[in-house]
Amino acid sequence: MGVGAFMEPLVVVTLLFGGTWVNRNTKYRIFDRSRAHSSSRSVSPDSSIESGRSSPRSSASLLHGHRTSSPSLLAEQVPHWRKREMRILGFRKEVLSPNTRRFESYLLSRLLQKFPFLVEAWYWALIYWVYQLGRAFTALTLVDETVDVARQHALTLVHMEQRLHMFHELDIQHWFLQHPFLLHWTNRIYSFIHIPGTILFLVWLFYYTTTRNHLDLPLPNKPLGEADGSPAGPRLYAARRRTMAVCNLLAFIVFTLWPCMPPRLLSDPNVPGAVGDEARSFGFVDTVHGAEGESSVWTQNKFCNQYAAMPSLHFGYSLLIGLTIASIPLAPQHRRSRSFALPLLRLRVRMPAPRRLACLALGFAYPAIILIAIIATANHFTLDAVAGACVCGLAWTGNRVLLNLLPLEDYFLWCLRIHKPERRAVLLEGEEEGSSWARETVRGKGALFQ
Repeated sequence: MGVGAFMEPLVVVTLLFGGTWVNRNTKYRIFDRSRAHSSSRSVSPDSSIESGRSSPRSSASLLHGHRTSSPSLLAEQVPHWRKREMRILGFRKEVLSPNTRRFESYLLSRLLQKFPFLVEAWYWALIYWVYQLGRAFTALTLVDETVDVARQHALTLVHMEQRLHMFHELDIQHWFLQHPFLLHWTNRIYSFIHIPGTILFLVWLFYYTTTRNHLDLPLPNKPLGEADGSPAGPRLYAARRRTMAVCNLLAFIVFTLWPCMPPRLLSDPNVPGAVGDEARSFGFVDTVHGAEGESSVWTQNKFCNQYAAMPSLHFGYSLLIGLTIASIPLAPQHRRSRSFALPLLRLRVRMPAPRRLACLALGFAYPAIILIAIIATANHFTLDAVAGACVCGLAWTGNRVLLNLLPLEDYFLWCLRIHKPERRAVLLEGEEEGSSWARETVRGKGALFQ
C-alpha cells in the first residue's frame, strides 16, 4: 500500500482539478473587475438555482433588455440582507441572511466565477470528510463490547437471509475464488472505483447539466450561444449533490446506532465460544486485504471503522449514479426514437434513441457490478445493499431538507467575504416555476441560463 498511499489521493486531486478546468468559464476574466462587476448584475439576486425562486417580471425585463436603474447606482442598491425560505415537515418560514453579492468583486469571488466547480469540490470535500471524521471517531472509540455487538448483528443478518432464502453470499464468493483473474479485478473494482468513480460522475454531471447550458461558453462543434446539455439544468446537479450528503448522514446514523461486522471479519480465529464457532463455520474469505489482495488506502487505515457495513454506501452511491444516468433528461436531438417493422408479426417496434439505450445500459451495469463486487469480496451482505438502496431512496426524495442550511452558508460566506457564483434560470414573463425553460433572445442567441 506504499505507492497507493500517494497515488490514490493524487488521482482524486487530479479528478477534482481536472473537473475544475473542464468546467471553467472561458469567457470570464478574473482581473477584469469592471466587466465582472457589470455582468454579474444582469439578473435578480433572488433567482439562484439553489433557492429555486425566480421573479418572472424581472426575468422578462432582462430578456427585453430593460434596466430598472442606472448601472452606476447598482453597487449602492445591493441589499445587505436576503430572504431564505425554511421548509420543515410542511412548515414554511422566511428568514433573513446576509447577502454576499456585495463581495462579488473580491478576488476570491471572481476566482470562483472563473472556476465554478471549485465550489463543488469544496462541497464534496465537506461531505466526504465530515462523514469520514465521523467514522474515524467511532473507530477510535470502539470497545470490545461494540465489536461483539457488531458480530452478533452480522450473524442476525445471516439468519434473516437464511429464513428469506437469500443467503447466497458464500456461493458467489466460492465461484469467484475458483476464477482468480476475475477475483483480482473484482478486488480492484471494490477498492479503487468507489471514490474516483463518484467524483468522475460529479464532474460529468456538472458539465452536462450546467456547463453545456451556459450559453456564453463556446462548445465543441456548436456556435456560441447554443446549448447541448441536459434540459434538466443545474437543479438536477444540485439535487444529486444534496442526495449524496443526505446518504452520508443517514448511513452515519445507522452504523452508529447499529454497528455491523462485514462477512470477511466473521472468520476471526481468536473469537472464543459458540458465537466464534458459528461465525467461522461459514468460511468467508477476506480477498481484498489478504496478501494477494488489492487493498485501498481509503479502506485500510486505523481511522476506518471496520464495523460500518450496514448500510452499504458502495451500493447506495452506485445506485444513485446508475438511476441518475439512466433517467437523465437528454437534449432534444439525442432522444429521437426509431421504429422497426417486423413483417412476420405485422408489428412495428419503437426503440429508444441510441444515447438513451447507452444511458440505460450504463445505469444498470454500474450498480450491478458494484453489487457483485461487495458480495464477492465478502465486504457486505445482500441486506447491507438493500439498506443502502433504502438510504439512497430516502435521500433522493428528501434531499431538499439541506436547503434549510442555506442561511448558515450565507453567514459562513459573509464571514469569509466571498460570493458564491449562481446559475440562474431565466423564465419568460407569466411562466411558473417548473415550466419549460425560456429560450428568448439574450445577446442575440437563445438562452437557458444566465
